[in-house]
Amino acid sequence: MSAITYKCPNCGGELKFDPGKQQYHCEYCISDFDQETLDQLQPERGTEEKAEDQEGAVVYSCPSCGAQIITDETTAASFCYYCHNPVVLSGRLEGEYLPDAILPFSITREQALEAFEKFVKSRRFVPRSFYNKNQIDKITGVYFPFWRCDCHLNGNLEAEGKTVRIWRVGDIEYTETKTYGISRAGELDFPELTRNALQKANRMLVETVQPFDLSGAKPFSMGYLSGFQAEKRDMEKDSFSESLQEDCRRYTREMLLDTVQGYASVNPRNTEIRVDKSDWSYLLLPVWVLTYRGKDNRLYYYAMNGQNGKTAGDLPTDQPKAAAFSAVLGVIVLILCLIGGYLI
Repeated sequence: MSAITYKCPNCGGELKFDPGKQQYHCEYCISDFDQETLDQLQPERGTEEKAEDQEGAVVYSCPSCGAQIITDETTAASFCYYCHNPVVLSGRLEGEYLPDAILPFSITREQALEAFEKFVKSRRFVPRSFYNKNQIDKITGVYFPFWRCDCHLNGNLEAEGKTVRIWRVGDIEYTETKTYGISRAGELDFPELTRNALQKANRMLVETVQPFDLSGAKPFSMGYLSGFQAEKRDMEKDSFSESLQEDCRRYTREMLLDTVQGYASVNPRNTEIRVDKSDWSYLLLPVWVLTYRGKDNRLYYYAMNGQNGKTAGDLPTDQPKAAAFSAVLGVIVLILCLIGGYLI
């Protein structure tokens, strides 16, 4: 297992994926390269003998400067703290952990920062330390691991329906109840069902900014990770395969029942729903992330969907500022009440 980085074929500078151009950009000679060109490059690798496990942490050597890069067991892409060059930890995404697809970032870092500033300004009493320059510079593009499933179901429903007719003749009221046998059958497709494949606490960062349009997914290439961080899955599809299929079966049953109309009551007698096919694939989804540890030791966050720009966050509150505002507001209300009483 080793750390790798992609070099510009023109000047040897580091290549990063540019979401705005959807190409690989060299910040030194301002060159851009497409996916086909990148596929022909041989990435530089750090020395593998320096990689070692240390109580859950893993140490790699940077291919650019030789500095040690320390990550946890699920990180698949990161940055060298010393030379700041992007590195991809290739062994984390090989074999069974190799993603089938990736949804590249469409939102640039500049767009993410602009949206963050608007988001913060729309909230009151956010402490300055949450959005000062040092904090804003920590905003990071992260690829999160997801399982995707396309399901095809076949369902049959047998039910009993009743109609009730009531009429009056003089003072006598008549009621007529008829019972009918109902049969429904149909097929349903559930495409692009997704499940978060990360158990770590930061999984909630991506949960809050769904959904993603998976039609924009590309065949996976290591190059897309350059300039971003990435997480490797630590949950297998077996962890939620049965619950996902059960959700599909329940929804199929509801859809079949919804086709039954015109009865006073419907009593299902027999339902048979089969999952004929379920195709699974492993993919990475993009999120811009900024976290902040408050004075109360609570972790606050801001997250943005890296494809469509949807934002969410749990922001801290500057309690002294909020208390001062409440006190001033209380004084103003008291003065208005006194003036109103005097005029009356």
